[in-house]
Amino acid sequence: MRIPRWLALGASTLVLLSACSTGGGSTSSPAASEPASAPPAASPSAPAESMAPAPPVTIGSDGFYEARLMGEIYAQILEANGYTVERQLGLGARDVSAAAIDSGQIDLKPEYIGSGLGFYNREGVTEETPSGDPAETAANLAEALATKGITVLGYTPGEDTNAFVVREDTATEHSLTTISDLAAVAGELKWGLPPECNTNPLCAGALNDAYGIDIETLDVTPLAACDAPIAEALNGGAIDVAELCSTQPAIDQFGFVVLEDDQDTQPAENIAPIVRDDYLEQVDAEAFQALLDSASEKMTTEELTRLGVLVAVDQQDVADVARDWLTEQGLISG
Repeated sequence: MRIPRWLALGASTLVLLSACSTGGGSTSSPAASEPASAPPAASPSAPAESMAPAPPVTIGSDGFYEARLMGEIYAQILEANGYTVERQLGLGARDVSAAAIDSGQIDLKPEYIGSGLGFYNREGVTEETPSGDPAETAANLAEALATKGITVLGYTPGEDTNAFVVREDTATEHSLTTISDLAAVAGELKWGLPPECNTNPLCAGALNDAYGIDIETLDVTPLAACDAPIAEALNGGAIDVAELCSTQPAIDQFGFVVLEDDQDTQPAENIAPIVRDDYLEQVDAEAFQALLDSASEKMTTEELTRLGVLVAVDQQDVADVARDWLTEQGLISG
C-alpha cells in the first residue's frame, strides 16, 4: 500500500497514476459538510459592492495533478465572481505547501483532510489522528489549524484514499463487494501490495486487525501502490487484488471494482479548501465560503476519477478541464 499521504505527497503524475498517497478503499462519502468552526455559508456572490475591492487571493496546491485541478477549480469560480486570483499551483509535497500557507506565501490551498490532520499530528500541532469519519476528521483539522490562523471550509463528498480493487470478473466469480467478502477468499487470490505493506498500519495492520487477513500467508507480488505497473498487472491478470488510490484513472479505464472498506480502516480523504484568516478578514467571508462550497459540494469520487482520466491519461490542460467541469455544473458561464 502506498505511504500515508501525509508522509509522501509530491510524486509526479504518470499515465494511470493516481494523485493519492495515503490509505484505503473508498466510495463517495455522504453529502458535503462543513467543520463546525467554519463560517456559515451564504448564497454565492461576488465581493460586496459596499466593501473595498477584495485583495488578490493567492492559491497554491500540492504538486500532483488532482491537487492542482482542485486549486484551479477554486481559482476559476472565484475569478468568475469578481475576485482576482494569483496562482502558485503545484508547489510540491505537503511540507512545502504547508509552509507556504503558514508563512502567508499563499492564502488558500485544497487540503485532503485525513492527510492534513496526520501531517499536523506528526508536526506536533495536534494530538488528534485521522479517522474514517470525514466530519470528525474535518473538525479535528479545523481545531488544529485554528491555532495557526487558518480556517477549514466545507469538504467534498468525494475523496481520494487507499482502495483495494479487483477486476470485474474476480468480483463476479467470488461475489465481492466489500473487503470483508475478500477475506473469505484471500488465500485463493494473487495480491499486489507495496513493499512496505508489512510495516504500514494502514496496510498489513488494517488487513489483519480489521479483516483477519494475514499477508504473510498470501501470494503477494511487491508493487508500488497507486502506480501504473500495479494497475497493469491487475488488468493483465498477473494479480487479482491490488491496492490503488480510489480516484486512480485506471479504475475508470479498466472497469475495476473498488471494494468497500466496510470496517472503516482508512482515514477520510475528502478535500477542503483551507484559507488564512487574515485573508478572510479582508473579504465577505460568508460569500467567499459559499462560492467555494458550491464547487466542493458537487465533487464526488466518481467525478474526481473521471476528471483524472482527462488530465492524467488524455493529457488535457488542467485549466480547460476545470473550466469545462464548472460550466457543466452550472457554476460559471461557458
